[in-house]
Amino acid sequence: MKSVPTDPDTSKPTAAEFFAGIGLVRLGLEQAGISVVWSNDIEPAKEEMYLGHFGKGEGHVFRPGDVGEVKGSDMPPRLDLAWASFPCTDLSLAGWRRGLSGSESSTFWGFTNVLREMGKDARPPVVALENVVGFATSHGGEDLATAIRELNDLGYSADVLTLDARRFVPQSRPRLFVVGALNPPADEPVPNSELRPDWLLAPFGDPSLKTHRAKLPAPPPPLTSGLSDLVEQVGPDGWWEDKRREAFIASLSPMQAERLEKLKAQKSLTYRTAYRRTRKGKPTWEIRPDDISGCLRTARGGSSKQAVVEVGEGAVRVRWMTPLEYARLMGAGDYTLNNLRSNQALFGFGDAVCVPVVSWLAEHYLVPLLLGKLQTRTAPELAVVNG
Repeated sequence: MKSVPTDPDTSKPTAAEFFAGIGLVRLGLEQAGISVVWSNDIEPAKEEMYLGHFGKGEGHVFRPGDVGEVKGSDMPPRLDLAWASFPCTDLSLAGWRRGLSGSESSTFWGFTNVLREMGKDARPPVVALENVVGFATSHGGEDLATAIRELNDLGYSADVLTLDARRFVPQSRPRLFVVGALNPPADEPVPNSELRPDWLLAPFGDPSLKTHRAKLPAPPPPLTSGLSDLVEQVGPDGWWEDKRREAFIASLSPMQAERLEKLKAQKSLTYRTAYRRTRKGKPTWEIRPDDISGCLRTARGGSSKQAVVEVGEGAVRVRWMTPLEYARLMGAGDYTLNNLRSNQALFGFGDAVCVPVVSWLAEHYLVPLLLGKLQTRTAPELAVVNG
């Protein structure tokens, strides 16, 4: 494993972020003391947001375009971490489940090809993959196993864990992470069920895979409220007109309508989010029962956008969620939103990684791993891993 330089000018670990989107991974890594020096994304609208927030600073390269066109020789001369939040479209439970052979999620191979071209001596000591939890069950778990085998072939042992953004912000957003290490840490004695629940243990029991389970602290408990504190105060014109609001209420199921009436009778205002779904061929709205947002998604259609419901004191108001609310729910409330189209901002945030999730993972796992501060394997353990 390469050591991290201690020279004052280069003391921070360096990272490249593939599929960088609007740069929320960069925000999280930098909060934990990792310097992001290289980024790549194919979407011009996301590049516009990325550069609009971070600018074209010295010491950082943004490489636009298809990851399949990136070469190992394009990488910085020193790279400690490679992060890849490759597209989830073919792995999501809401998608076609084509897996790693799908047209979008197959870009994973473009990422690993860059690592392969870098060569054994220049390859970063740590890699991190991020995706939806459906990655664990796609094709009966074979897609995740295939990704781990690919990392193994590049010399990495792999750890697999899950974190929900709800542990940091009032948004339900579970995600899966794979951490690859050329010099893996020692296994924790007992699997941490909060980070590695039963449905995620299959890779660790597969003798054909090189895996490890780093001992990590328990993450914060899931939040049970907080959405109302993040709601943006907008003027009367920002809310739907009466006809549209009534159509919203009329679409509710009896259970949903009863829920709304109880909230309406309260003496104080409260906020809920709602999704539009199709039930028995008809569009209907469903309101969450708690003060937590549903998972933010890319705004490619009305069904993927969340509405905000203000209810109480005998009244109901409804509107679409705003870009600022998306930013706040992703832990990036100070993100630059000037001169952005609303759908551009919603698309960028809905397709991103929650900032404090990245920061927690980097602070407690990636940085200690890079600095050699995690307990290392014994010689017999290394012999098993290196097969």
